[in-house]
Amino acid sequence: MRWDHLRLVPDPAAAAAPLIERRAVTRTFDTPGFRGMTFYEVHARSVINKVPAASRMPFQWTINPYRGCSHACVYCFARKSHEYLDLDAGADFDSRIVVKVNAAERVRAELAAPRWRGEHIAMGTNVDCYQRAEGRYRLMPGILEALRDAGNPFSILTKGSLILRDLPILREAAARTQVGAAVSVGFVDEELWRLIEPGTPAPRKRLEVCAALNAAGVRCGVLMGPVLPYLSDSPAQLEAAVRRIAEAGAASVTVIPLHLRPGAREWFLGWLRRHRPELIVPYARLYGGGAYAPKRYRDGISARVRELAAEYGMDRSPPPPAAHRSVRPPADEGPHQLTLL
Repeated sequence: MRWDHLRLVPDPAAAAAPLIERRAVTRTFDTPGFRGMTFYEVHARSVINKVPAASRMPFQWTINPYRGCSHACVYCFARKSHEYLDLDAGADFDSRIVVKVNAAERVRAELAAPRWRGEHIAMGTNVDCYQRAEGRYRLMPGILEALRDAGNPFSILTKGSLILRDLPILREAAARTQVGAAVSVGFVDEELWRLIEPGTPAPRKRLEVCAALNAAGVRCGVLMGPVLPYLSDSPAQLEAAVRRIAEAGAASVTVIPLHLRPGAREWFLGWLRRHRPELIVPYARLYGGGAYAPKRYRDGISARVRELAAEYGMDRSPPPPAAHRSVRPPADEGPHQLTLL
């Protein structure tokens, strides 16, 4: 069996990372896809988490069965969250993954609790629930079955093609409650993809996922984000992305330019220094010391994508579930980059 070659060891990281549970089981797998990665299996006390009001997200509840993400997207805003475990926001975020092995059982119990009111739950809003580890741990089928059985509305944002494995459960859930999905495709340049999103399926594969979900009756849009200044924001690149999104039959497209929060900012700028050093000064001018590009830049990208979407006749059906819509920001800030971005 492909999973026979694994090593089970005491948790050597517990002392260095005390916020990972002391009783975590640490595993490494001797397979090419997991080489150099460490998994910390923990039993979570709670899995349905309330989003802090200060975040201004358009949803109140999330499920994140993993912490850290093997997609290794250089710009991922969730990198900072790894520091809460006394791990670093760079290489540790990409290779040291916390797995909530009891997630499905906890979701079922929490949905059945008298205090639960059946509110919308967003998944994939911190790290991708269909990252590579899901192929090994298979947490999502049990989570989706619990949501289906409770008739609880939910949405999923992902870069992972593994979501198609769970299509039968998604269809059953969609027959009982509101189910929405979105794939994240910020650009379709495959050379850039290999450099900056090295652990993800190719953009064309993600768009195939979008097409397959819609064909199966599970409404799926595209979060076109992040658009990367000077890397994926030329008129030709924007046109190519929207054209491919339209050809995939996406139910909607929502664009989000890159923003650089602490954690992600340092890792991304380090990548720029290695791969595109000529962009360090332009990025400093565009972002200054903040997380967001100027409003004029953001508005220009949004306007152009709207024009292109209209040009390619994209569906004008209702917008996707709240989990995949941008948050209205204060005048001095930009839209919040969601899950995986």
